[in-house]
Amino acid sequence: MRTHDSTLIARDRYSRTVALLKVAFPLAALALLSTLFLISQAMDTDTAIPFAQKEIEERLRDQQITGPFFSGTTTGGDQMSFSAKKLVTLQGRVGANRAEEVSAMLETAQGATFHLQADVAELDISGDAAELRGKVSMTTSTGYRVTSDQIITLISKLDVTAANGVQATGPLGELTAGKMRVFTTNEAVSTQMLFSDGVKLLYTP
Repeated sequence: MRTHDSTLIARDRYSRTVALLKVAFPLAALALLSTLFLISQAMDTDTAIPFAQKEIEERLRDQQITGPFFSGTTTGGDQMSFSAKKLVTLQGRVGANRAEEVSAMLETAQGATFHLQADVAELDISGDAAELRGKVSMTTSTGYRVTSDQIITLISKLDVTAANGVQATGPLGELTAGKMRVFTTNEAVSTQMLFSDGVKLLYTP
């Protein structure tokens, strides 16, 4: 009898537990749904997009390209590549663009390379020129590193000019000059780097 009574008690407890869970689970589900509903009501869905008004106006006014990259060949057979963080087409200036955090690579047909970097560059396609400003540097495959606050280079061919003073380091030592020009003439078979206007060289043997 005791075994039969124990079995009946266990079955009764199991039935009560199942019945309780049948009620508890739906109530818990309703509680979770109501909580989610309250949270969604508390969220501000009309919050403005986190852009400054000035930035929005600039994007609407100027056409922008993020991370542009271009490459091509000049009329003299030199390879050229250009990349930047951002490129902006300036309003009211046809063929004019401003690039930020610029990196350019020039490789001549003879094999010499010139790597240019600048904070800002203004490209004038119609004028066939690019003006690099800010912290401008040029590194050459011959071991020279030239810095200036402004360098102007032609777009269609290798012709780089710094007219506001340069500082350079290279195989011969440290050098300062009022002007510098890197170019290739029609008759020349190699690229020429010419320093002028008060050249000073601190020779390092």
